[in-house]
Amino acid sequence: MIPYRKQVLLVFTLILFLLQYSQAQTPAVPDVLDAEILEYAYPHPVRYIQLEIENKACRMAYMDVAPKPNSATKPAVVLLHGKNFMGAYWRQTIKYLSGLGYRVIIPDQVGFGKSSKPSLHYSFHQLATNTRQLLDTLGVNKAIVVGHSMGGMLATRFALMYPEVVTKLVLENPIGLEDYRTMVPFAPLEIAYQKELKITEESISSYFKTYFPEWLPEYDEWVKVPAAQTRSKDYAAVALASAQTYDMIYQQPVIYELEQLQMPTLLIIGQTDRTVVGKAAIKDKAVLAKAGNYPNLGRKAVNQIRSSKLVGLPGVGHIPHLQVPEAFHKALTSFIK
Repeated sequence: MIPYRKQVLLVFTLILFLLQYSQAQTPAVPDVLDAEILEYAYPHPVRYIQLEIENKACRMAYMDVAPKPNSATKPAVVLLHGKNFMGAYWRQTIKYLSGLGYRVIIPDQVGFGKSSKPSLHYSFHQLATNTRQLLDTLGVNKAIVVGHSMGGMLATRFALMYPEVVTKLVLENPIGLEDYRTMVPFAPLEIAYQKELKITEESISSYFKTYFPEWLPEYDEWVKVPAAQTRSKDYAAVALASAQTYDMIYQQPVIYELEQLQMPTLLIIGQTDRTVVGKAAIKDKAVLAKAGNYPNLGRKAVNQIRSSKLVGLPGVGHIPHLQVPEAFHKALTSFIK
């Protein structure tokens, strides 16, 4: 039998190892990050394609992760990030899918993450066109497309524009399952821009905490990255792109076209999610009470999409792949295999 003191020492050593391992898995976030977060480490090598949009030279960042073990028979999986995130937050899902033999492609859309932050008339059509150009560059003509939050709106637009490419579509707590123009008061771009300029780490943290029923330290990374950008000398460009993409979400709903989707579609919906883009501007309590009801929105969407399936995750908020990765991965792979 191991003496008590040695038991305590072993437990302490194990805890220290686990803490060091956890820190090794989560990259340190610098206190200041530029517009393209160049000093922030992604989980896999980042490459770029060059684009010209509205006569402006832009570059689009992406990760292209090979399958392990190599499997030529499985389709590529494209992971599309949400508005307040970047490709790096798919870290666990990338590891899981590549380990099953899938090639995983993770773009940062123009205006986000490590991609350029030009001042543009942002549109889901343009982002879908950029994504198609990326896939063409990589020689990918068929793919499973997975979109979270804003990425769900983009995935829907991409599937509508390029149905010949999308073999299966997965929407994870997509925003845009309701028309925000019918409930959120319109705000001119300049007002949205000034609001973005005033964002702080504290305000980012407060907002991100609405994504989860319970906040865990492992989520801090996703607050620290955008917060570090607010302290950069070029934050104005980030803030303007953020305001312009907010306007894109508000002005360009996809909800009215869901019935046109032809490919098999899976909706994975965290049942405690109540996300509404522009929610703070809603003053009518009756409207506010009905807005962002994801259990209802998921059921309505699955009735609109011809060949679709709904997986509801009880007790889960806006980001299932971060909160309950095992449950998310189980639902995802059961559908795509």
